[in-house]
Amino acid sequence: MIHTSNVWYNEWAGELAKLLVETTKQHGGLGFAPGGKDQRGEGGAKVFFSNSGTEANEGALKFARKYAKEFWANEMTNGVGAARKWEDSTKTRVIHFTNAFHGRSMGSLSATANPKYQLPFTPLIPGFELVKYGDINGFRATIGPDTCAVIVEPIQGEGGVFEGSEEFFKTLRAECDRFGAVLIFDEIQCGLFRSGNMWSHSTFPLDCHPDIVTMAKPLANGFPIGAIMVRDHIAKSITPGSHGTTFGGSVFATRLAHHVLTRLSSPTLTAHINQVSAHLQSRLSKLQTHFPTLITEPARGRGLIRGIPFTDQTIPGKLVDAARQRGVLLLTAGKDAVRLVPSLNVERAEIDFAVDVIESILGTLSVDQ
Repeated sequence: MIHTSNVWYNEWAGELAKLLVETTKQHGGLGFAPGGKDQRGEGGAKVFFSNSGTEANEGALKFARKYAKEFWANEMTNGVGAARKWEDSTKTRVIHFTNAFHGRSMGSLSATANPKYQLPFTPLIPGFELVKYGDINGFRATIGPDTCAVIVEPIQGEGGVFEGSEEFFKTLRAECDRFGAVLIFDEIQCGLFRSGNMWSHSTFPLDCHPDIVTMAKPLANGFPIGAIMVRDHIAKSITPGSHGTTFGGSVFATRLAHHVLTRLSSPTLTAHINQVSAHLQSRLSKLQTHFPTLITEPARGRGLIRGIPFTDQTIPGKLVDAARQRGVLLLTAGKDAVRLVPSLNVERAEIDFAVDVIESILGTLSVDQ
């Protein structure tokens, strides 16, 4: 069944939401320590389903603004208990980061600071403030009482496969707490076991964890779905009618995603991911030695989201084109990198084939330098 009216109860939406929250508690993330033995704050989590990643981020930004306005209104003013109205709130600003990619609809696009994507569609939504990724001092100088949300990728995919430090995420968490802002982790590309853990922040200390996690691509193994997983204190602000979807969380999508997540989180597949990730790392680690004029830094990322950085920004495009002709599909990332994001069930022999092709092409390109 592809679609039903929203007035019908869909049991698989509830089952998938439950599985997402329980699996997150098991593996760690969203303020829950692995094993569910400890957590940051009280309560559990809720899930809202959409059709895509950009929709998930749009919903997360809406949730953050509504929560932040109510947070602002509930604070007492001038020391005498005069209540404020949420309608008067100026707590609407969103901090985003360089090299980010959050989507192509207007809210998500406003948080994607790439002229290639933004300029044809300006003016964008006002109130979005840009900070250099990883710049702790720059972030502290930007966040303030009017900030409602901070949206960030723990591992940036499209922007070049850059990964923030624990200190960076700890600062984001602490400053969001200080100003009553919502911390959103966009794990659409790096989440759901691609990094080797369920979430790329699963093993971070709890004081680095977000209030909201967005996801999409792998949840239903390519079938359109997106999801916003939200801690309870945020979810309480999202009352009926605050947000909605016609096709999100359909019977077919949620039943399929439930099966996929069950497979993804199985010990057999997680062990496989970690084994092939280690082999990929072993192969990539040799590239810098083999091609010192082309590559001067180690491969970025972890697990099965990796980026090969090049000294010459023309090389990524040449490598992608030549690899396609030899049967290997690669992607560029940012200005200087080629991105490797293979299927999670990739085999060791397939990794060897891909890296052999990469080495062969780089051998030719290095001669031409």
